[in-house]
Amino acid sequence: MIFKRQILFPVFLLLAKFVIAQGGTTIKASVDKSKILIGEPLKLTIEAYLSPESVKNFISIDSIKHFEFVDKPIIDTTDKRGGWNIKGVYTLTSFDSGQWFIPSFLLSNDAKSDSIPIEVVFSDFDPNQEYHDIKDILEVKPSKEKMKWWWFLAGGVLFLALMLLYLSRKKKPVPIAVQKAVADPYEEAMLQLEQLQKEKIEVKQYYSRLIDIFRLYVFRKKNILSLQKTTDDIVVQLRSLTIDKDQFDKLAQILWLSDFVKFAKYIPSKEDERNSLDEIRNAITTIEKTGAKTPL
Repeated sequence: MIFKRQILFPVFLLLAKFVIAQGGTTIKASVDKSKILIGEPLKLTIEAYLSPESVKNFISIDSIKHFEFVDKPIIDTTDKRGGWNIKGVYTLTSFDSGQWFIPSFLLSNDAKSDSIPIEVVFSDFDPNQEYHDIKDILEVKPSKEKMKWWWFLAGGVLFLALMLLYLSRKKKPVPIAVQKAVADPYEEAMLQLEQLQKEKIEVKQYYSRLIDIFRLYVFRKKNILSLQKTTDDIVVQLRSLTIDKDQFDKLAQILWLSDFVKFAKYIPSKEDERNSLDEIRNAITTIEKTGAKTPL
C-alpha cells in the first residue's frame, strides 16, 4: 500500500521550537541509493540526537514533493546522555522521472540535514535495437501429440464406464428347468410295492400305503378317479376293466379288507399282508396287459 500525501513523522524527527539552549542537538539524513528506476523503492534514514535541555513542540510534515511513502516508517528511540537518540527508516518511491531532491530537515539554526539529490529514470533503452510493436495475447494451442494422448485417455475411460454399466445391467441367464421325466405308471407301482415289502411298518400304515399305490396306478393308467372315491365306488368302476371274475373278487376283497384294518375291525396276520400285496401286484400286472386307457 502506498502512503500518499500527509505523512506524520515520528515525534522526535519533526520541526522543533526551542525555548532553552540547544547545545549538542544534531540531525543527519542518508539514502541507500541515489538513482532509482520509476517505482523502485528507496530507503531514507534520518538520525537525530536531541539534548536534554530541549523542549519539543511537534508539528506534521507534508509528503516530500515528487516522492511517495510506500510503507510505515520503522522508528528506534533510545535514551543517550540524558537526551534522545532517534533513528527512523522510511521507504519512498517516485513515479516522476527526473532529478529531485529530498529536502533538508531542520531542528534548529545549527541543526539541520543536507538535501539529497535523487535521480529517477526509466529502464535502460537501446535506440539501436529493432522496434517491436505490442502484440495481442495469443492462445497457445496444445500440440497434436498431447491432443492424441488425451483422446486415447478419454476413449479408454469411456469404454471402461460402458463396460461396467453393461456388466451391472446384464441379467443372469435364467436356468432352464429340467423337466423330470415322468415315470411309467406300471414301473413306478412295481417299484413302490417292492419297497413296501421290505419296510417294517405298522399294519394300518402298511395297508394304507398298499391301497394308495393301487389307486394312483389305476388313476394314471386307466383315468379312473380313484383317489377321492370310497372303496365301494372304486369297486364299481373296476367292473369296466377286463379282469376275470375270480381275480376281480380277490381284488375287491383286498380293498374291503383295508377298510376293516383302517377302522380296527380286523387284525390281519403276516400271511394276510403278503397275500394282499401279491394280489395287488397281480391285479396291476393284469390291468397293464389290457392296453388302452378306459374312458371316464
